[in-house]
Amino acid sequence: MPVRQEQFGAVSLVTLDRPKVRNALDQQALHAVAEALDRAAAPGSGIRCVVLTGAGERSFCAGLDLADAAGSGLPDPDTSPLARLRSGYPLPVVAALNGAAVGGGLELALACDLRIAAEHAVFALPEVSLGFAATEGGVELGRLVPFGIALELMLTAERVDAARAFDVGLVNRVLPADEVLPVAMELARRISSHSPAGVRASKELAYRALWQEPSQLHRLARKRTEELMEGEDAAEGLAAFRERRRPRFRDV
Repeated sequence: MPVRQEQFGAVSLVTLDRPKVRNALDQQALHAVAEALDRAAAPGSGIRCVVLTGAGERSFCAGLDLADAAGSGLPDPDTSPLARLRSGYPLPVVAALNGAAVGGGLELALACDLRIAAEHAVFALPEVSLGFAATEGGVELGRLVPFGIALELMLTAERVDAARAFDVGLVNRVLPADEVLPVAMELARRISSHSPAGVRASKELAYRALWQEPSQLHRLARKRTEELMEGEDAAEGLAAFRERRRPRFRDV
């Protein structure tokens, strides 16, 4: 299978497993990633956070498998993992970037919520050099990094190293290669230890703040606060605080 999925407590580890082609995404791999995300977010799965990584040490993902696309055509954007991640995916997703993230691979990393990069990782959107444009998420790069930097990456197709990516805010942390996955998993476990309802509401509101009109955002924030105050997680969190113990949050 082109994708492996493992569960560690409340964390689902999804690994792109095509190292011979630098974890490039063919149709089968795209479907497998989408299905793994669906399984993680399904009611009763017990999963509270997802870590997405690639097999091997060279590449997180080299993007779309062009050889496969030449024979089977371009993938359906509405059923891709990118569509799921960009359309209100409820669980936090941490990208453990074990190597290069190029083209669609970088777009997949951008669709995740947090990005932990290896020191040797490089990033690029080479679409213009091939006669295409970075339309599957690359166009949203300007929401993460200064607009001029985003435009430079999109128009020049040049690679940036991990240090530069950290400087402009493209990745959250840069670490030695052998620390990337353990740190990403620990970050996911830390997120998973908190209120599932609170984490989901926080993620939703953070993304809505990027585009929603402020007065509408504030009304929604008040609504979510009222809902959370009436929920089981808040009752458990306050009880645990009074009793000086760790809260025992239930899955939602």
